[in-house]
Amino acid sequence: MANGFVGPLLDWYAKHARDLPWREPAASPWAVLVSEIMLQQTPVSRVLPAYQAWLERWPTPAALAAEPAGEAVRQWGPLGYPRRALNLHATAHILTQRYGGAVPASRDDLLALPGIGPYTAAAVASFAFGQRHAVLETNVRRVLARLLSGTAFPPRSLSAAETRRAESVLPAQPAVAARWAVAVMELGALVCTSSKPACARCPLAPSCSWRLGGFPIAAERRTGQRYVGTDRQCRGRLMAVLRGARGAVAKSELDQAWPDAPQRERALDSLVADGLAEPVGDGRYALPR
Repeated sequence: MANGFVGPLLDWYAKHARDLPWREPAASPWAVLVSEIMLQQTPVSRVLPAYQAWLERWPTPAALAAEPAGEAVRQWGPLGYPRRALNLHATAHILTQRYGGAVPASRDDLLALPGIGPYTAAAVASFAFGQRHAVLETNVRRVLARLLSGTAFPPRSLSAAETRRAESVLPAQPAVAARWAVAVMELGALVCTSSKPACARCPLAPSCSWRLGGFPIAAERRTGQRYVGTDRQCRGRLMAVLRGARGAVAKSELDQAWPDAPQRERALDSLVADGLAEPVGDGRYALPR
């Protein structure tokens, strides 16, 4: 089935792909892994400066492993979901101790690393090592749902049937399959978007089941997650105080970061439980050591 899609999509990708540093031929597997962790639930525009600063400071896993976990959290800055920084730090230790400072090429070995799930493992194996895997993130799933199933959006949860369908259209040659994977992702990011797909510019429009079916409306409207006033926002405010301090922070400083005391205490407790903040005595808190 993939034969009719591959050529048009790869031709489009060659002309329209964004020039992103983790796609450069010289990008190391470590750089690809860092980019994929940072891109989880975070747009490219916010990741770019953080990615470049991270790799300037820690160009190898060994360089990161040599520093305290708190420095990884501090460097992470306002990207959100700072557990990812702790996972990258833990991964750097594992890569240094077990793999001689290299990122493993095996998807199973990648899956065993902290914070790496099926998508990230497949992405690193594909983009860093040119392997043949179905790389199924939000943009790819949406493109394939429209192209193959004729639905506006994929199901909320990834199913085995959806994975098999994605694998069925992978080109047979691993290097071509890896390029196909990133090209589908780029198409979803730039053309086959969630709210305003530009079908007139889509290289796969002649074969798209959703277009040929008259663009059936999704059964449920997808909405973004609320952020303002949530525990996530509160945690972010507390983390900003901790990151901005060189050393421990008095509890009174954290109290000034968020007005709702019960929510603030709940958020602080969750940061401690997640290993992102440590009580250091005398009512003070610090980033992990």
